[in-house]
Amino acid sequence: MNTKYIDLIEQTFDFPQEEFQLQDNQLRFHGIDLMRLIEEYGAPLKFTYLPKISENIQRAKKWFNQAIEKHDYPGKYHYCYCTKSSHFKHVLHEALNNDIHIETSSAFDIDIVENLKKQNKIANDTFVICNGFKRDQYIQNIARLLNNGHENCIPVIDNYEEIALLTKQVEKDFKIGIRIASEEEPKFEFYTSRLGIGYKNIVPFYEEQIKHNEQVELKMLHFFINTGIRDNAYYWNELQKCLRVYTRLKKICPTLDSLNIGGGFPIKNSLAFDYDYAYMADEVINQIKLFCEEEGVAPPHIFTEFGSFTVGESGGALYEILYQKQQNDREKWNMINSSFITTLPDSWAINKRFIMLPINRWNERYERVLLGGLTCDSDDYYNSEQHMNAIYLPRYDKEKPLYIGFFNTGAYQETIGGFGGLQHCLIPAPKHILIQKNEDGSLQTQLFKEQQKSEDLLKILGYER
Repeated sequence: MNTKYIDLIEQTFDFPQEEFQLQDNQLRFHGIDLMRLIEEYGAPLKFTYLPKISENIQRAKKWFNQAIEKHDYPGKYHYCYCTKSSHFKHVLHEALNNDIHIETSSAFDIDIVENLKKQNKIANDTFVICNGFKRDQYIQNIARLLNNGHENCIPVIDNYEEIALLTKQVEKDFKIGIRIASEEEPKFEFYTSRLGIGYKNIVPFYEEQIKHNEQVELKMLHFFINTGIRDNAYYWNELQKCLRVYTRLKKICPTLDSLNIGGGFPIKNSLAFDYDYAYMADEVINQIKLFCEEEGVAPPHIFTEFGSFTVGESGGALYEILYQKQQNDREKWNMINSSFITTLPDSWAINKRFIMLPINRWNERYERVLLGGLTCDSDDYYNSEQHMNAIYLPRYDKEKPLYIGFFNTGAYQETIGGFGGLQHCLIPAPKHILIQKNEDGSLQTQLFKEQQKSEDLLKILGYER
């Protein structure tokens, strides 16, 4: 009778997988000996496997460039990293090793760009695409970047006042983009994105504010769908509407030569994950070329702004099961030694699911459980996986420690969770480990941040000076 955890996984999924392997009854992730990591640094801990960042960038560049070659597409492809996914220095440095560009979303992003320029990680020919609603400090910082000679800084206009605000601060001619306010899926609570300018208003906006403004040159149209790049009627319909605006605008604005399709490549959130990236890149390029040829305009250069896809699959979080509480006849609560609300806030805020697997004891019998965090908050729990309406783990045994891992957690969790700041119920933020690969293929670990201490939190709260 197949009652072991390994039996459950092998019967349910195609396992092992490229990044998940089993060795000596213990899980390995991209070859990382996770139990050894726990033994050296303890749990809870978070880690970032930096080589995965470069791997995903190179994969996307390959898919789009192969599509460009296949369809004899005349434009170029530019990969931008969406910094809001993770602003950390180690992430930006790894990403920028791959000849990419940057997308920003707020004022302090520009300070990071200037820091990277001082370290020669970014040059003046690196595109800096400035998205977001712009006021005061953001406008000033963009203007400073432009005035200091970064001509490939392209502010993407989000509302009707931004051009006037920029021209007051920028001392030379500069390039801009316009963001289209896409229409959301019917299930959304609103019809049109709050970001950008409506489809029907783009051309009148160009005629009124840009066409006769000698200081401003329109180079880019920006288009993004909140639900991502998906092979469904909604996405392709919105792309067609965007292309209608682009071709109409191109006919009256010769300087327009770039289309930014934003981000939206999904990351793996289940062992049953299935997404054909190469097909989607190919079809996007194909549809853009066909539409432009039908309208008699030159196909644009293509920009993407991948954030989660760049950094998400590099991250993981490891916890120990502290105790099991049997609350009624059916519900067993496995308590982790941390909090979901503080360490994986998307699991609490938007019910996001990550890949969750035990680290050890795969050859033992399993049981259905719920996972609870340490805060005294009823919402601090994790109760189901993306691929099934339950969580199964090796049976709890107080004599045999059980460790679990959440994987592909590298995007947004630190910034949303308030890295380095106060945590709900003053649960300390765990250690953070960086993992790099040496030239000989061996792995090198480095402690990036110690687990928070009580003194750190008391100082923030004003108890210590």
